[in-house]
Amino acid sequence: MKKLYRIILCSILLFAATILPGITAALSLSPLLYLAAGALFLFANISPVPFRKLPLRLKAEEGGYCLLASFLLLLVLESAFVIIGAIQWFGWFTSLFWLNFAVVFISELIVFWNGIIRIYVTSSMLGTNWRIIGILCGMIPIANIIVLMHIIRIAASEVSMEENRIITNESRKTLSVCKTKYPILLVHGIFFRDLDRFNYWGRIPAELEKNGAVIFYGNQQSAIGVKDAGKELAQRIQEVLAETGSEKVNIIAHSKGGLDSRYAISCLGMDKYVASLTTINTPHRGCIFAQWLLHHAPEKLTNEIADKYNKAFLKLGDSRTDFLGSVGDLTAESCEAFNNEVIDSPLVYYQSTGSKINTALTSIFPLNFSHLIARYFDGPNDGLVAADAAKWGSRYIYLESSCPDGISHGDVIDLMRHDKPDFDVREFYVQLVSDLRQRGF
Repeated sequence: MKKLYRIILCSILLFAATILPGITAALSLSPLLYLAAGALFLFANISPVPFRKLPLRLKAEEGGYCLLASFLLLLVLESAFVIIGAIQWFGWFTSLFWLNFAVVFISELIVFWNGIIRIYVTSSMLGTNWRIIGILCGMIPIANIIVLMHIIRIAASEVSMEENRIITNESRKTLSVCKTKYPILLVHGIFFRDLDRFNYWGRIPAELEKNGAVIFYGNQQSAIGVKDAGKELAQRIQEVLAETGSEKVNIIAHSKGGLDSRYAISCLGMDKYVASLTTINTPHRGCIFAQWLLHHAPEKLTNEIADKYNKAFLKLGDSRTDFLGSVGDLTAESCEAFNNEVIDSPLVYYQSTGSKINTALTSIFPLNFSHLIARYFDGPNDGLVAADAAKWGSRYIYLESSCPDGISHGDVIDLMRHDKPDFDVREFYVQLVSDLRQRGF
């Protein structure tokens, strides 16, 4: 209901600002009213929802959907005003009629573009797909109205979700629900590095820190074999312990990072220093489709891709790379041998998550493409890892979404900074870490 009030208020301000010049001209009122109309219109476009205490991004997005909703409402009201004005005051197709028509038309354009730009720039839930659909349908009658209404609903839902998040975090601020006994070590997957300017984990670390967590990163190379990456992680664990004075760490590892972590724990003596391991969509039982690709892709092509990747990431800061070795460790046969060798430690609490893409059409590239291949070989999957292959430990959390795209391998680490109406990735991690805290870790 509050959303409706804000839209109505914004519409009233814009409608008053738009019709005031026409009434002033028709009734020969004071020219100062033109200035008043201009000031009112400017105010309504700069601050469509005044007196709201929200972060700048959310305030801009809320103003965007209020402006677009007002645009649709004003489309009807101002058209009626122009017609009534032509009958009562202006006369049909007189200079005064065309002047008022121009004022209404230009005002509507300004309101629309102000609103749509605000949403396109600020919304994360809108996603690339709807941004493109919005552009393509912009000049198609009826379709453009339907798409615009959907964009308004998405933006309104996102603002409401984010506002509730702010209220929730404020209400539990003193509770420090993510303040675990041991610090959190976030371990990335294959083909990525922990970078300052682009956090692999998206908005998740900041959300955890707001709720009391102490966060560190694995910092292993982007693409080296599991055993080599495990050695780097073992060294990193020792560094974190030395820096914090803590006895142990809690590891949350994504994708191949889960295998790297298991090796460090079971084969390099790190089980004494790790309280828990939470693997996020890790291919514990390997990827059959990756195995098929390595065995059937032309050797020349495979070597060329590996060589280009290795050279590129050496220039980007990796001290060493092994594209084929790291990918080879993710095959089903390699993981079977790995699981026989790497036995879970009774000193460590193990749990895991998995998810799946619902339809390839709406998921992000290239996971939409790889999802189709993986589905043929592995069944339901997140674009890379089969749901069954991700199961490990005493607790398995299967993540699902009713959204057409489902929850992909990238969604579980907030890679695209894209929210879903029924899966709040940041809150999921808050609850995940809160559970570790309650278990005494």
